[in-house]
Amino acid sequence: MVTVKLLKPYYIKMNSEYIRVILAYQYFSLNVNKKVYHFVPIEGQEILVNRKTKQVVNTETKFAFQKGKDIIYITMKKLTSLSDFMDQLEDIIKPYYEKTEALSTVPTKDEINEQTSLIIEQLEHENVMRLIDRALDEQNEVDFQSLSKLLT
Repeated sequence: MVTVKLLKPYYIKMNSEYIRVILAYQYFSLNVNKKVYHFVPIEGQEILVNRKTKQVVNTETKFAFQKGKDIIYITMKKLTSLSDFMDQLEDIIKPYYEKTEALSTVPTKDEINEQTSLIIEQLEHENVMRLIDRALDEQNEVDFQSLSKLLT
């Protein structure tokens, strides 16, 4: 019987395609037949998750675990079949999915048009305020009156 005792990433890297969970000594251990085995980076050292499908990609990667002089190898495919492994992995990478989803949200054409309209309106208002200031500096009452009407 194999269960996950501890799964903590050493660090996490993210690019446009993958989330890479890098593993190191003392951050990953398993209970195998009531014995604790600790991860050793002899073979695989990372868990590679596709950002779009949210699936572990490197299922054929072998990970080494050691207890004293005894070393066992377990594939990622075997690890992904363990519900506690997948639960812990999901907790680790969940914040990175949220970042991914936030980054991938593209505004619609209507949202862009609305934002553009608001910016143009603000710029026009600021321009009128500058023209009013200039009319006051030049003591031009006619321009001041006509520009003031634009603000209401």
